[in-house]
Amino acid sequence: MEPRGLMGGFYRISEWIMRFSVINLLWIACSIPFIFVGATLFVASGTVSEEEMLSAVYTSLILMAALAPFTIFPATTAMFAVARKWVTGEVDVPLFKTFFRGYKENYKQSMIGGIIYTILIAVMIVDFIVYREQLNVLSYIFIAFLALLGVSLFNFFSMLVHYHMKTFQLLKNAVLITIGKPFRSLSTAVMCGLVVYISLFHFTFLIPFFMGSIIAFLAYWNFNIIYVKLQEQVERQRQSLEEEAEEAAEMDREDLVKDDFKDSNK
Repeated sequence: MEPRGLMGGFYRISEWIMRFSVINLLWIACSIPFIFVGATLFVASGTVSEEEMLSAVYTSLILMAALAPFTIFPATTAMFAVARKWVTGEVDVPLFKTFFRGYKENYKQSMIGGIIYTILIAVMIVDFIVYREQLNVLSYIFIAFLALLGVSLFNFFSMLVHYHMKTFQLLKNAVLITIGKPFRSLSTAVMCGLVVYISLFHFTFLIPFFMGSIIAFLAYWNFNIIYVKLQEQVERQRQSLEEEAEEAAEMDREDLVKDDFKDSNK
């Protein structure tokens, strides 16, 4: 029996701490190759010359881009699969089983989506670097596109664990939702950006234990609000169509009655 009162509150808080930390650690464990290569970026800062440092950074970024679709994308999808359960009220699901089921079932689609997103992000970064030296205004446009891709990526993960769609439909709908719901997109970016900022610059212990899982939870929570509202709109449209159909059928019945009445009086 779950304790009540103050002890019950501490018990529930400790449960959530355990849930977030376990999923975050599983996410990191499944992304070790990507994270290991990313860690070399910090090692690169200790090289002798600036040219060697830049060369090491570029090499690390290329390797990270090559590894991302096969490591961190499937791991993040699995984390979102667990976050979906939490947001929809299934808070007591088995963590390991749910995580690895989401990892296995969505691996192929998350890998394909990861390849496409990685290519798009790489193109945007290269274009930003090129145009930054030539035309500053255009470079800011590429920053905006990068931000759009980043938020749409959260929606992609959310839709991947929620819908049964083809990969390109998921990609298209993720972008359309991001553009069509600017307030929600902005709030997702702000909340997730705030978690990253706090984790990197204030409480670094959040990175291995909570950062990823909290971001997944917040991103899916925001997406679920969009999903519920869309479902309500679809339901209202369906009811409206049914009412119109009933009105049309009623008018047809009245016309038939009038026609029968006229025929009987002839």
